Amino acid sequence: LLLALGFMACVAALNFRGVSESVKTNVVLTLVELTGLIIVILIGFYAMSQGNVDFSEVTVFKTSEDKSAFLAVTAATSLAFFAMVGFEDSVNMAEETKDPSRIFPKVMFTGLGITGAIYILVSIAAVAVVGVGPLAASDTPLLEVVQIGAPDFPIDKLFPFISMFAVANSALINMMMASRLLYGMAKQNVLPRSLGHVHHSRRTPYISILFTTLIAFVLIYIVTKQLGDDAILTLGGTTALLLLGVFTLVNIAVLVLRNDTVDHDHFTAPTPIPALAAFFCAYLVGPWTGRDFAQYKVAGAMLILGVVLWAITYFTNKTVRGEETGFKDPAQLR
Repeated sequence: LLLALGFMACVAALNFRGVSESVKTNVVLTLVELTGLIIVILIGFYAMSQGNVDFSEVTVFKTSEDKSAFLAVTAATSLAFFAMVGFEDSVNMAEETKDPSRIFPKVMFTGLGITGAIYILVSIAAVAVVGVGPLAASDTPLLEVVQIGAPDFPIDKLFPFISMFAVANSALINMMMASRLLYGMAKQNVLPRSLGHVHHSRRTPYISILFTTLIAFVLIYIVTKQLGDDAILTLGGTTALLLLGVFTLVNIAVLVLRNDTVDHDHFTAPTPIPALAAFFCAYLVGPWTGRDFAQYKVAGAMLILGVVLWAITYFTNKTVRGEETGFKDPAQLR
């Protein structure tokens, strides 16, 4: 617990240091994380070339007797969604590009494609070399792939460091974007204005950074105390659950707002894509995906906190400042 809290404090310090430093650190951490996945892929395919694998495991679909294939795919998709968490954070940085409407969609789709391809290759290598049963029973499935495919490779010494870098990478990018999101909402006058304060020398939203770090501390402490070893799984699942809910609303908003006319160039998605995305994201939010109810409890607590912050802002704006609470046109921001 103390190690986790100390780790989050270090992430907060780097976040406070600045975007440039954080992004550069993320690039290094991503390369280290990618190296680990490439090792698994190469060793897996090397084992395949030696004929020491069972390719039938890749194509055979197995489910428990009490679960249909459809529900099994639903549960797997809901769980696998967490592997793609992080791409939504890039939206908050799109404004840093010179031509976001042209550059950002290309980068987003390219990144999703590359990531998806890597995950597919890792999955094929893991299932073919180890098998579904042993993978499901193992606490370190990727280690199993390397140990079977290349027994002499010192993955047991490298993997802890790669895992540590992977966790640090995810934590840093999410905390960095969470603080900037609160900063933006404070500037939009829908959250307390104090969250929009910027440090005079570092030019970072230090109040938002402190607030998001405090939330992380509380979540780590409470969930760890109540769930123990299941804490990471619960927090990860809650993250995916909340994001699926957000994506549902965002895709609905895309369908609604596409009727508005604007005087600048912007990316327009084909209508069926946000419609299907909204439907499937909403479907994956439901309990039929096999989610632990604890994830809904944590998500509910976070939503209540958001409502409380909004209520404080609403009454402060109305009684003290005599202003309306709501999103503003960016051009009207002071």
